[in-house]
Amino acid sequence: MGRASRETPKRLGAKLLKIRTALGLSQDGMLRRLGLAGEYGRHYISGFETGEREPSLPVLLKYSEVARVWINALVDDEVYLPHQMPNTEIHEAIKLKRRRYRKQ
Repeated sequence: MGRASRETPKRLGAKLLKIRTALGLSQDGMLRRLGLAGEYGRHYISGFETGEREPSLPVLLKYSEVARVWINALVDDEVYLPHQMPNTEIHEAIKLKRRRYRKQ
């Protein structure tokens, strides 16, 4: 029996790239900041940013802690990351506003 593929956030890779660049880190620097430098090479971070690889939940939690944002800001495509990272306090991010159309 095969496994069904999981739905993955469409904007996750772009958000992880935004976090790394907002922190002014190289891919190697991001590995060090996440505490993963001894286990992986920069291709690991590159895979996340390009969407070739999906990070595990513990890795996503590390990203959220480093950026000081709630983890839902990473995985919810309807939420934007804050403009400035890292924050002094954990930031809940910015929810996209949905346009409501009236039925006529």
